[in-house]
Amino acid sequence: MLRIGSVVLGVSDVPRAAAFWTRALRYVPREDAAGPEKDPDDWIVLVPEDGQGPQLALGVSSTPAQEHPRVHLDLYTEDAEEQAAEIERLVSLGARHVDWDLYPDDPDFVVLSDPDGNRFCVIDTTHG
Repeated sequence: MLRIGSVVLGVSDVPRAAAFWTRALRYVPREDAAGPEKDPDDWIVLVPEDGQGPQLALGVSSTPAQEHPRVHLDLYTEDAEEQAAEIERLVSLGARHVDWDLYPDDPDFVVLSDPDGNRFCVIDTTHG
């Protein structure tokens, strides 16, 4: 049966991106994240500390982040209060607010970008 193994983000600085995403998601590098054939400055795989959830792989890329990406991460929160707290925490870790021109009238999400400019959403799952 086919299944998703990892979500992969292209980044310009793998160590910097790994530092952000490990703290943002409370992930850790997978033991064989790079392996002998891979340079950890070019590729790393992060996994949840508790072992539950998807892997996030970070690979060096020379292409810029897309302004309106076709694929992105949605990070869920339990309510509006948690959403606000997580946005504040993520910004303190290096995320940036994105001036998103595609917001609906009453959004349940806030668009942020990681230090490399990759867009992601923080979603209030209880919103209408």
